[in-house]
Amino acid sequence: MPKKMHDILSPKAKRKIDSTVKEIVKDLSVVSRKKRTVHKKIVQESIVKKEKSFPLKEIVIGGAVVVLLLAWYGITKLPKADIQIWPKIDTLTLSQKITADKSVTVIDISRGIIPATYVQEIKDGKQEFLATGSASDDGKATGSIIIYNKNNSVFTLVKGTHFLSDSGKYFVTLARISIPAMSKKTPGSALAQVQAKEAGESYNIGSSKFSAPKLYGTEYYYSIYAQSDSNMSGGQTGEVKKVTADDIKEAKNSLTKKILQEAKDSLRARLLADEVLLEGAIQNTVVSDSADVAAGTIVDKFNESVSVKISALVVKKHDLEVVVKDNIVSELPKVNNFIENSLDIKPILTSVDFKAGKMILDTSSSVKTYYNINNNELIDLFPAKSGDQIKQVIDQLHEGQISELKINFWPFWVHRAPDNKNRIKINLNF
Repeated sequence: MPKKMHDILSPKAKRKIDSTVKEIVKDLSVVSRKKRTVHKKIVQESIVKKEKSFPLKEIVIGGAVVVLLLAWYGITKLPKADIQIWPKIDTLTLSQKITADKSVTVIDISRGIIPATYVQEIKDGKQEFLATGSASDDGKATGSIIIYNKNNSVFTLVKGTHFLSDSGKYFVTLARISIPAMSKKTPGSALAQVQAKEAGESYNIGSSKFSAPKLYGTEYYYSIYAQSDSNMSGGQTGEVKKVTADDIKEAKNSLTKKILQEAKDSLRARLLADEVLLEGAIQNTVVSDSADVAAGTIVDKFNESVSVKISALVVKKHDLEVVVKDNIVSELPKVNNFIENSLDIKPILTSVDFKAGKMILDTSSSVKTYYNINNNELIDLFPAKSGDQIKQVIDQLHEGQISELKINFWPFWVHRAPDNKNRIKINLNF
């Protein structure tokens, strides 16, 4: 049976055809966009190439302008003149009397009076010193003995009765003593304190028997005797140190000198930088001094104590300078000036009254002086002048007053001072 032909597509075939058409349209759109992009890129590259073409004309014109500006700046702004002048220096020496008075508070230039200030410092000190004296340190041995009496009556011995030990050492009684009589064959006895007749360690004997040598040849020699039951002690010989009056005096002088110096140093340290303390303007007072032992005391060392007070009148350096400078100005010719930092003032104290708070100073001063050069007047004369012309001007105005002159122009091609006087500098060197 022959196949049938249909002129109408099935739904599935139709969807496939529609999809294929859409894909073709999409591809055509992409191609169109790419063409537009390529065209745009070609145009941009053409513009860039045009912009990158070398601007020779503009550069030549700009360079000419820059050169003209630099030339103008080099001619009008760069040039400058530096002129160094060393004036001839002289030294002026003056002397004058200045009064410093505690009772005034302001400077009186016409009378040469400046204020003075009263200051003081109190300082204590203590120091150990060696005793230099010597004394005998001999000691006599002492102890006790029992004295026996074989007599039928009381026997009395006076103070200082000698007893001789069986070792040959003499001792004497220290008090009068009575020895009871013998009772029923028992000798009477009494305790007595004795001391060696001489000093020395050899008298420090132990228990001994004693006889009374001054009774020798009498009937009492054998009936009066003694015995010790303990050692004698205290016997010695030698020397010891003792404090003398000179020791105390020397200690006081030495310590006082030391403490006074410490007080002066402390007072000077307290002064302000502008305050001046002159030699001789200091009053020393010893407030108290004492030693911890008396002269004759047996010791190796002793302590000395001292309290001192320093009183002084001081002046201010500034006040001295004010009076001295006024004197310098009055002595200098009007055409001269002086270098302030060269001023040297040496005040010497001639008299001082601490009670009144007043002192007189002989002041010697020196200062370096020079002919006064007016920089502004000179600068007005220098514009557009050469170095030789500037030198001639200075020589005419200040002949004999200049010791050295240096003229420098800048930059190197400049040979005259600039027209602008603000570009001209003058320095005075001392």
